[in-house]
Amino acid sequence: MITFYTAATPNGHKIAIALRELDLAHEVRKVDLDAGEQHHAPFADMSPNHKIPLLVDDGQAIFESGAILVHLADKAGQLLPRDGAARSAVLQWLFLQAAHIGPMLGQLWYFRHAAGTPNEQALQRYGNEARRLYGVVEAQLARHEWLAGDAYSIADIAAWPWLREHGTLGIPIADYPSVAAWLARIGTRPAVQAALAAQGQEGD
Repeated sequence: MITFYTAATPNGHKIAIALRELDLAHEVRKVDLDAGEQHHAPFADMSPNHKIPLLVDDGQAIFESGAILVHLADKAGQLLPRDGAARSAVLQWLFLQAAHIGPMLGQLWYFRHAAGTPNEQALQRYGNEARRLYGVVEAQLARHEWLAGDAYSIADIAAWPWLREHGTLGIPIADYPSVAAWLARIGTRPAVQAALAAQGQEGD
């Protein structure tokens, strides 16, 4: 049995979408981040970094959203090729999201919405980097229907919840038409809509 610990954040949305896309039965347990539940047992005992999402599958606790996505895709035999260049392509775009898209867009969101004191240097730095990353994704999607090529994969699932936040980040999505079309394609998928609705969110 899969138990999915989550909250309504982009990283939580990734796993919610994957579980629906892969049609894997699971139990959802909401973690109250505002109350600091992530820092206390039993959650903190299973997640060393005290972050959501967390998956427990047949007693095995798995933290970090990228690792969870790989685990689920391999378990179901979908959304991630078994081997070869196709698997490598998916993993490269998955790691780009984990190492760059998530952290940089997360910092931009923080300095736009949560920092107590305006910081123009931080806004410029993270704004420039966010636009650069949208450009990287735009160039790829101008050539391919999906991030890793011709097939929808966990790389798309990982990046979509972050890149859909362009409005709150002040990113002019009209400058990235291929990203906009990709966001719309994914946003209309029934599994994506069901996953967001279950977390109290709405699709684009």
